[in-house]
Amino acid sequence: AAVTDDPIGNLSVRTLMRVYLPATLAMIQEMVAAPDGSFGAVGGTGFALTPALREAYVSGDEEELEEVALREAARASLRLLGADESDLPLRRVVVVADAEATVRPDLDDAVVKVAGPVAQADIVAVHVDGADAEKAVMAAVALIDAADLGDEEGELAIGDVEDHDLGWYATQELPFLLELL
Repeated sequence: AAVTDDPIGNLSVRTLMRVYLPATLAMIQEMVAAPDGSFGAVGGTGFALTPALREAYVSGDEEELEEVALREAARASLRLLGADESDLPLRRVVVVADAEATVRPDLDDAVVKVAGPVAQADIVAVHVDGADAEKAVMAAVALIDAADLGDEEGELAIGDVEDHDLGWYATQELPFLLELL
């Protein structure tokens, strides 16, 4: 583990952990096309099973709490989709990797920051919505900010999209997934 200064001036420890990085299909397309296949998380932001996340839940085993981090990353993917100008389908995407990260409880319970791009060898899997989720994703993208402000319609839209399970893909399957879009 390495000790680093975070942006707000606190000393923090960077440790190797399983991280869930929000993405879009356009970002996956860029990753697949990159010569080294690395993935750069927007702003280095990811989500993980952190001590603060563990404390926030009364019960739940490691797998259940990692699912919470995955859902947080999928929700963050909705925000990225709101700015996505590609012609690719609107689907939530989460890149799962084992990477060095710094816990950022000042931002939220599950938030971590990764330093630099994640090497392809460190990417464990990529989770992507199926075509059946596109309509719900589109509605959720339009209402994500309203949901954050407590708008009932927005919260319902987020709930609808979270009813869709993300599919699991190995990195070697990504070119075929993109080809089929």
